[in-house]
Amino acid sequence: MKTSAIRALRRKLAANQPVYGMWVTLESPTVTEMAVALGLDWVVIDAEHGHLDWKEIVEHLRATVRSDTVALVRIAELNGSLIKRALDIGADGIVIPWIETAEQLKQAVAYSRYPTDGLRGIGAERATCWGQCFVEHASEANEHVLVVPIIETIATARQVPMMCQVDGVELLWFGPADYSSTAGFRGQWEGPGVAEQILKMKDVIRGAGKHCGVIATSIDNLHERQSQGFRALGLGMDSGLLLRSLKATLASVGRDMSIRSSLTPDWSAPAAKPAPLAKPPESMRPDRPEVMNAVGSGPKVEIARGVNFECLVGIHNQAKNLTTGIVTFAPGAVLPYHLHTFTESITLLGGSITVEVEGRGYALKRMDNAVIPPGLAHSARNPSTTESAVLHIAMATDTPGRQLIDKFFSRRMLPDDSTGQPGAERINRFFTAKRGAAGPNTEFIDCFNEELVPGIEMSGGYGLFQPGGRLPAHVHDFDESICIISGTATCIVEGRRYSMSDGATALQPRGRVHYFINESNGPMEMLWVYAGPRPERIIVDERCATVEGNPWR
Repeated sequence: MKTSAIRALRRKLAANQPVYGMWVTLESPTVTEMAVALGLDWVVIDAEHGHLDWKEIVEHLRATVRSDTVALVRIAELNGSLIKRALDIGADGIVIPWIETAEQLKQAVAYSRYPTDGLRGIGAERATCWGQCFVEHASEANEHVLVVPIIETIATARQVPMMCQVDGVELLWFGPADYSSTAGFRGQWEGPGVAEQILKMKDVIRGAGKHCGVIATSIDNLHERQSQGFRALGLGMDSGLLLRSLKATLASVGRDMSIRSSLTPDWSAPAAKPAPLAKPPESMRPDRPEVMNAVGSGPKVEIARGVNFECLVGIHNQAKNLTTGIVTFAPGAVLPYHLHTFTESITLLGGSITVEVEGRGYALKRMDNAVIPPGLAHSARNPSTTESAVLHIAMATDTPGRQLIDKFFSRRMLPDDSTGQPGAERINRFFTAKRGAAGPNTEFIDCFNEELVPGIEMSGGYGLFQPGGRLPAHVHDFDESICIISGTATCIVEGRRYSMSDGATALQPRGRVHYFINESNGPMEMLWVYAGPRPERIIVDERCATVEGNPWR
């Protein structure tokens, strides 16, 4: 027990000064050494949640030796054996979860004190310098040990005034997430009304001459909590602080993502707006200009009887690892079974189409999308005898080719809401697809990327821009194709302005600073495809998209 550190902490609290600390959940004692080196007032070593064992806990305690950083251990539950063990190995105090009554709190204090004030047994462990400091330790331990309850259930609210009267308790902690869960808002940090309840309890605690603690969720929240009267302020958990730093750094290069519960990145839903770079990295200096391609201007080929392809982005305009264009199926036309050595995306723009993958049949509606990974045999046919079908296609190559397959597949049509075969094709149903935003007045759907289709070489989706909708100025580390399928878009590339509509498709080479904006009075829709497996944008300063601020001049 570091009595000098505990006294220093108490002096600051008595002077109404904030004391800053950190929750420790990672194994390495280096984390706590860093906290000590940076002069944090306290750390809480978490033995309730996570995976720290007692050997790792004692190593964290050793990292605070001969410092003014108070080391507390959060035990798993109100338990005399756990309290005794944490204090015996040298903790300056304990943090006890799920305390709901004054009687429970009195029990925790009793377990933390030696007789005749309590029930703690004395041992020849680290706290007594392995038996060499019995007298010194026993004479000061009861007075100095810190007992910190966590208020984290709604049942505790009415008990707070009585808890404030318990001798030996000077600091009470709040757990907003668990409190919210017991209030019926599981998964929320502060559910409806919870923030107000916590502030009311804080006022009761402060009025009783005690102090309150809480973990801040951000730098802004840290300042907010301090202004609210919380004096023990958690900067965060070690893992949370690491993630916050990682995410901020990733955001600076357009890579900030949320995490799924499976411990995998959610590439389809960027978690935060990336911080803009002053200019793109020099390594992305483009080697080609952008190209705007109107429907009717690209090379055309009949790939099967009644099936015509117009290439709008491809090798003819120096695209790299990407080919996109428009395919038209005459009434009743069939594209026979074939396969590619690359991924293909098919989106129905008009008419009707049935796509088969190794016999599995999918009827697509307008804006439905089918993604066919490499090596899967597939075909397509227009079931209408009177109306043409129009499709947007994208291929993860600049030199497309196909291998015809002469093989019988047992055919079966799948339900209209079928979304494909796990590990094989993916069918994106437009009306039920998950939507997000990529800028003001925008709505985006991610149809394919390596998170949605493992092993894929490209990514892409759909964008809806309402009037005034726009993206921030950005660059990519790969080529991009953008097809305007309805409405009118303004494309701005380093100050150069282009008006696009009626299927016009832009090739944005790697490194070109650009953005799209809807300056019309009606909605605008686009299909975008990246020649990379992740939908990554590197946000840059808006000036980079102007003639004067063009970073590549």
